[in-house]
Amino acid sequence: MFRLDLSLLAWDTETFNVVFIKEVSALGLNDLPLQEGLSHSSYAISDSLAATVLNKKCDDNKLFIKAGLFYTGVIAGCNCADDPTPVDENNEYCEVLFSIDRQTAETTVSLLN
Repeated sequence: MFRLDLSLLAWDTETFNVVFIKEVSALGLNDLPLQEGLSHSSYAISDSLAATVLNKKCDDNKLFIKAGLFYTGVIAGCNCADDPTPVDENNEYCEVLFSIDRQTAETTVSLLN
């Protein structure tokens, strides 16, 4: 679990999407389900992570943000000298749901189908 404090503070403002995307883009592989969201690669890389807000809503306790994550992955070979597998980066995309607690800013994220 991690915190998105600035996103919570920016809720209901015109700058929410920008603030949220900046905070999410700073997260790493351990915080996001990028590995589970792979469809063309075998290992996720978060160096070029970008996000977009697809939908947002809230209830009395939480903020819910559906987001699309753009990132890259590689197909990892055996690293042998004669390994024919190229180490090319593949574009990846997955959709996730962020749930931000309105009191603490503690955030969970889950992969959507």
